[in-house]
Amino acid sequence: MTHPTSGTSYLFRGFKLLNHPKLRLFVYIPLTINSIIFAVLLGFSIHWFGNLITWIDHFLPSWLHWLNWLLWIFFALATLLAITYLFTIIANLIAAPFNGLLAEKTEELLTKKPVSQDSSFNTIIKDLPRVLKHEGQKILYYLPRALLCLILFIVPLIQIAAPFLWFLFNSWMMSLEYLDYPMDNHKLELTEIRVRMGKRKLENLNFGMLVMVCTMIPIVNFIVMPAAVIGATIFWVEEYQHDQ
Repeated sequence: MTHPTSGTSYLFRGFKLLNHPKLRLFVYIPLTINSIIFAVLLGFSIHWFGNLITWIDHFLPSWLHWLNWLLWIFFALATLLAITYLFTIIANLIAAPFNGLLAEKTEELLTKKPVSQDSSFNTIIKDLPRVLKHEGQKILYYLPRALLCLILFIVPLIQIAAPFLWFLFNSWMMSLEYLDYPMDNHKLELTEIRVRMGKRKLENLNFGMLVMVCTMIPIVNFIVMPAAVIGATIFWVEEYQHDQ
Protein backbone atom coordinates (compact mmCIF):
# COMPACT_ATOMS: atom_id res chain seq x y z
CA MET A 1 0.00 0.00 0.00
CA THR A 2 1.33 3.44 -0.95
CA HIS A 3 2.07 5.87 1.85
CA PRO A 4 -0.16 9.00 1.70
CA THR A 5 2.87 11.32 1.70
CA SER A 6 4.41 9.60 -1.32
CA GLY A 7 2.87 12.27 -3.56
CA THR A 8 5.64 14.71 -2.65
CA SER A 9 8.35 12.28 -3.74
CA TYR A 10 7.11 12.24 -7.33
CA LEU A 11 7.84 15.95 -7.84
CA PHE A 12 11.37 15.56 -6.44
CA ARG A 13 11.93 12.63 -8.80
CA GLY A 14 10.61 14.81 -11.62
CA PHE A 15 13.25 17.44 -10.88
CA LYS A 16 15.97 14.75 -10.98
CA LEU A 17 14.94 13.66 -14.48
CA LEU A 18 14.80 17.15 -16.00
CA ASN A 19 18.24 16.82 -17.59
CA HIS A 20 17.90 13.22 -18.75
CA PRO A 21 19.26 12.95 -22.34
CA LYS A 22 16.03 11.40 -23.64
CA LEU A 23 13.86 14.13 -22.09
CA ARG A 24 16.07 17.19 -22.40
CA LEU A 25 14.62 18.47 -25.68
CA PHE A 26 11.02 18.09 -24.47
CA VAL A 27 11.92 19.91 -21.24
CA TYR A 28 13.59 22.85 -22.99
CA ILE A 29 10.56 23.61 -25.18
CA PRO A 30 8.09 24.30 -22.31
CA LEU A 31 10.94 25.92 -20.37
CA THR A 32 11.48 28.40 -23.22
CA ILE A 33 7.73 29.04 -23.41
CA ASN A 34 7.69 29.67 -19.65
CA SER A 35 10.54 32.17 -19.88
CA ILE A 36 8.85 34.19 -22.65
CA ILE A 37 5.47 34.25 -20.87
CA PHE A 38 7.02 35.22 -17.54
CA ALA A 39 9.10 37.98 -19.13
CA VAL A 40 5.98 39.45 -20.81
CA LEU A 41 3.93 39.25 -17.60
CA LEU A 42 6.76 40.71 -15.54
CA GLY A 43 7.21 43.63 -17.94
CA PHE A 44 3.48 44.32 -17.95
CA SER A 45 3.22 44.09 -14.15
CA ILE A 46 6.19 46.42 -13.57
CA HIS A 47 4.60 49.01 -15.87
CA TRP A 48 1.19 48.57 -14.19
CA PHE A 49 2.73 48.58 -10.72
CA GLY A 50 4.64 51.83 -11.29
CA ASN A 51 1.54 53.57 -12.66
CA LEU A 52 -0.55 52.34 -9.72
CA ILE A 53 1.88 53.68 -7.11
CA THR A 54 2.05 57.03 -8.95
CA TRP A 55 -1.78 57.20 -9.06
CA ILE A 56 -2.04 56.45 -5.31
CA ASP A 57 0.68 59.02 -4.51
CA HIS A 58 -1.39 61.63 -6.35
CA PHE A 59 -4.27 61.16 -3.90
CA LEU A 60 -2.18 60.87 -0.74
CA PRO A 61 -1.71 64.05 1.28
CA SER A 62 1.93 65.14 1.48
CA TRP A 63 2.08 64.27 5.19
CA LEU A 64 1.16 60.62 4.37
CA HIS A 65 3.85 60.12 1.71
CA TRP A 66 5.88 58.22 4.28
CA LEU A 67 3.39 55.36 3.66
CA ASN A 68 4.83 54.98 0.17
CA TRP A 69 7.28 52.23 1.17
CA LEU A 70 4.47 50.26 2.85
CA LEU A 71 2.41 50.51 -0.32
CA TRP A 72 5.34 49.23 -2.34
CA ILE A 73 5.67 46.15 -0.09
CA PHE A 74 1.92 45.45 -0.02
CA PHE A 75 1.36 45.81 -3.77
CA ALA A 76 4.60 43.99 -4.61
CA LEU A 77 3.37 40.92 -2.68
CA ALA A 78 -0.09 41.17 -4.23
CA THR A 79 1.43 41.47 -7.70
CA LEU A 80 3.68 38.45 -7.07
CA LEU A 81 0.68 36.29 -6.15
CA ALA A 82 -1.32 37.53 -9.14
CA ILE A 83 1.56 36.84 -11.54
CA THR A 84 2.03 33.36 -10.05
CA TYR A 85 -1.57 32.29 -10.70
CA LEU A 86 -1.83 34.02 -14.08
CA PHE A 87 1.54 32.64 -15.17
CA THR A 88 0.52 29.08 -14.24
CA ILE A 89 -2.78 29.27 -16.13
CA ILE A 90 -1.35 30.83 -19.31
CA ALA A 91 1.82 28.71 -19.35
CA ASN A 92 -0.11 25.44 -18.98
CA LEU A 93 -2.61 26.46 -21.64
CA ILE A 94 0.06 27.33 -24.23
CA ALA A 95 2.48 24.53 -23.35
CA ALA A 96 -0.20 21.83 -23.00
CA PRO A 97 0.60 20.01 -26.30
CA PHE A 98 4.33 19.97 -25.49
CA ASN A 99 3.63 18.81 -21.94
CA GLY A 100 1.65 15.91 -23.36
CA LEU A 101 4.64 14.95 -25.50
CA LEU A 102 6.97 15.26 -22.47
CA ALA A 103 4.64 12.96 -20.49
CA GLU A 104 4.67 10.48 -23.37
CA LYS A 105 8.47 10.42 -23.60
CA THR A 106 8.76 10.09 -19.82
CA GLU A 107 6.41 7.11 -19.79
CA GLU A 108 8.35 5.46 -22.60
CA LEU A 109 11.57 6.01 -20.64
CA LEU A 110 10.05 4.39 -17.54
CA THR A 111 8.20 1.48 -19.16
CA LYS A 112 10.41 0.87 -22.24
CA LYS A 113 7.20 0.64 -24.26
CA PRO A 114 5.82 3.07 -26.87
CA VAL A 115 2.76 5.03 -25.81
CA SER A 116 1.59 5.77 -29.37
CA GLN A 117 2.49 4.75 -32.89
CA ASP A 118 3.24 8.33 -33.95
CA SER A 119 5.11 10.43 -31.38
CA SER A 120 6.47 13.10 -33.71
CA PHE A 121 5.78 16.83 -33.48
CA ASN A 122 3.09 16.29 -36.12
CA THR A 123 1.12 14.57 -33.38
CA ILE A 124 1.02 17.85 -31.49
CA ILE A 125 -0.84 19.52 -34.35
CA LYS A 126 -3.16 16.55 -34.83
CA ASP A 127 -4.07 16.31 -31.15
CA LEU A 128 -4.29 20.07 -30.56
CA PRO A 129 -8.13 20.28 -30.63
CA ARG A 130 -8.47 17.43 -28.11
CA VAL A 131 -5.76 18.86 -25.85
CA LEU A 132 -7.31 22.35 -25.88
CA LYS A 133 -10.72 20.80 -25.18
CA HIS A 134 -9.27 19.15 -22.07
CA GLU A 135 -7.73 22.44 -20.96
CA GLY A 136 -11.08 24.16 -21.45
CA GLN A 137 -12.84 21.46 -19.41
CA LYS A 138 -10.38 21.97 -16.56
CA ILE A 139 -11.01 25.72 -16.60
CA LEU A 140 -14.78 25.15 -16.53
CA TYR A 141 -14.32 22.71 -13.65
CA TYR A 142 -12.11 25.20 -11.79
CA LEU A 143 -14.04 28.49 -12.12
CA PRO A 144 -17.31 27.73 -10.26
CA ARG A 145 -15.48 25.94 -7.45
CA ALA A 146 -12.94 28.74 -7.19
CA LEU A 147 -15.81 31.25 -6.96
CA LEU A 148 -17.40 29.23 -4.14
CA CYS A 149 -14.10 29.17 -2.26
CA LEU A 150 -13.72 32.94 -2.66
CA ILE A 151 -17.26 33.52 -1.37
CA LEU A 152 -16.23 31.70 1.83
CA PHE A 153 -13.81 34.55 2.55
CA ILE A 154 -16.75 36.84 3.33
CA VAL A 155 -18.87 34.33 5.31
CA PRO A 156 -18.59 34.98 9.08
CA LEU A 157 -16.75 32.29 11.08
CA ILE A 158 -16.17 30.13 7.96
CA GLN A 159 -13.86 32.86 6.63
CA ILE A 160 -11.29 31.74 9.21
CA ALA A 161 -10.89 28.44 7.36
CA ALA A 162 -11.25 29.99 3.88
CA PRO A 163 -7.49 30.50 3.19
CA PHE A 164 -6.78 26.89 4.16
CA LEU A 165 -9.61 25.59 1.93
CA TRP A 166 -8.45 27.85 -0.92
CA PHE A 167 -4.94 26.43 -0.71
CA LEU A 168 -6.20 22.83 -0.58
CA PHE A 169 -8.51 23.36 -3.57
CA ASN A 170 -5.73 24.89 -5.69
CA SER A 171 -3.39 22.07 -4.65
CA TRP A 172 -5.98 19.57 -5.86
CA MET A 173 -6.24 21.47 -9.14
CA MET A 174 -2.46 21.41 -9.57
CA SER A 175 -2.51 17.64 -9.21
CA LEU A 176 -5.40 17.36 -11.69
CA GLU A 177 -3.62 19.71 -14.11
CA TYR A 178 -0.46 17.63 -14.33
CA LEU A 179 -1.91 14.12 -14.01
CA ASP A 180 -4.13 14.98 -16.96
CA TYR A 181 -1.12 14.93 -19.31
CA PRO A 182 -0.11 11.25 -18.96
CA MET A 183 -3.73 10.16 -18.56
CA ASP A 184 -4.86 12.14 -21.61
CA ASN A 185 -2.17 10.33 -23.63
CA HIS A 186 -4.23 7.19 -22.90
CA LYS A 187 -7.47 8.97 -23.90
CA LEU A 188 -8.92 9.11 -20.38
CA GLU A 189 -11.72 11.63 -19.98
CA LEU A 190 -11.59 14.26 -17.25
CA THR A 191 -14.44 12.65 -15.29
CA GLU A 192 -12.58 9.33 -15.13
CA ILE A 193 -9.36 11.10 -14.12
CA ARG A 194 -11.18 12.75 -11.21
CA VAL A 195 -12.67 9.41 -10.12
CA ARG A 196 -9.24 7.79 -10.12
CA MET A 197 -7.73 10.72 -8.23
CA GLY A 198 -10.50 10.43 -5.64
CA LYS A 199 -9.11 7.04 -4.63
CA ARG A 200 -5.78 8.65 -3.71
CA LYS A 201 -6.83 11.98 -2.22
CA LEU A 202 -3.95 12.44 0.21
CA GLU A 203 -1.25 11.48 -2.30
CA ASN A 204 -2.72 13.93 -4.82
CA LEU A 205 -3.02 16.75 -2.29
CA ASN A 206 0.59 16.27 -1.18
CA PHE A 207 1.79 16.32 -4.79
CA GLY A 208 -0.32 19.40 -5.61
CA MET A 209 0.69 21.30 -2.47
CA LEU A 210 4.38 20.93 -3.25
CA VAL A 211 3.78 22.07 -6.84
CA MET A 212 1.86 25.09 -5.50
CA VAL A 213 4.70 26.08 -3.18
CA CYS A 214 7.27 25.72 -5.98
CA THR A 215 5.25 27.96 -8.33
CA MET A 216 5.63 30.80 -5.81
CA ILE A 217 9.42 30.53 -5.55
CA PRO A 218 11.37 32.72 -8.05
CA ILE A 219 13.58 30.77 -10.50
CA VAL A 220 12.06 27.46 -9.32
CA ASN A 221 8.74 28.47 -10.89
CA PHE A 222 10.43 28.35 -14.32
CA ILE A 223 11.28 24.66 -14.05
CA VAL A 224 8.45 23.37 -11.88
CA MET A 225 6.09 22.83 -14.83
CA PRO A 226 8.21 20.24 -16.72
CA ALA A 227 9.27 18.70 -13.39
CA ALA A 228 5.60 18.37 -12.40
CA VAL A 229 4.74 16.77 -15.77
CA ILE A 230 7.54 14.22 -15.31
CA GLY A 231 6.59 13.66 -11.65
CA ALA A 232 2.91 13.18 -12.52
CA THR A 233 3.89 10.67 -15.21
CA ILE A 234 5.91 8.68 -12.67
CA PHE A 235 2.85 8.86 -10.40
CA TRP A 236 0.69 7.53 -13.28
CA VAL A 237 3.03 4.67 -14.17
CA GLU A 238 3.61 3.48 -10.61
CA GLU A 239 0.15 3.94 -9.10
CA TYR A 240 -2.56 4.63 -11.66
CA GLN A 241 -1.80 2.79 -14.86
CA HIS A 242 -3.08 -0.62 -13.80
CA ASP A 243 -6.22 0.62 -12.03
CA GLN A 244 -9.41 -1.02 -13.25
